Amino acid sequence: MVAHYDAAGSVIGAVTRQRVRAEGLWHACSSVLVRSGDGERVYVHRRTDTKDVFPGAHDCWAGGVVAAGESPDECAERELAEELGVCGVPLAPLFTMTAEFDLPGRAPVREHLWAYEVRWDGPVVPQEAEVAEGWWLPLDDLRARLANPSWPFVPDGRVAVEEWFRRRG
Repeated sequence: MVAHYDAAGSVIGAVTRQRVRAEGLWHACSSVLVRSGDGERVYVHRRTDTKDVFPGAHDCWAGGVVAAGESPDECAERELAEELGVCGVPLAPLFTMTAEFDLPGRAPVREHLWAYEVRWDGPVVPQEAEVAEGWWLPLDDLRARLANPSWPFVPDGRVAVEEWFRRRG
């Protein structure tokens, strides 16, 4: 079960993930940008081809859908540990935003996104079921790849990292 939100960003109940996907219901997700200790690189990964949404696409955020009864902060910590094996590092809140986009042949995605950042130079242990491969990428290289529309990148991750770059100046 995942937390069901309204368009204004308030929790209004709990629904199955399948209902969220099938009906395009508002939900929340937490996304964590993992930066190297010096802040010059970010951890980028390619999603597995078995993911239900955006299989095989790239992302620079570790994260997922907020579970029923879970806060966005708790979700961020859980997802960071599950997806990349990064634990015990303080989360720095960055911003919140809404994202809406269409998927061909499917209901639209409507989400409230809580963005966080961590600095990490320790080991990254990707979850095999979700992460096909990952690597550290300098910020300028990430900007260049995002400018290439042929580089498959998850839509909400793209919008969030573009917002992050915009706020950095």
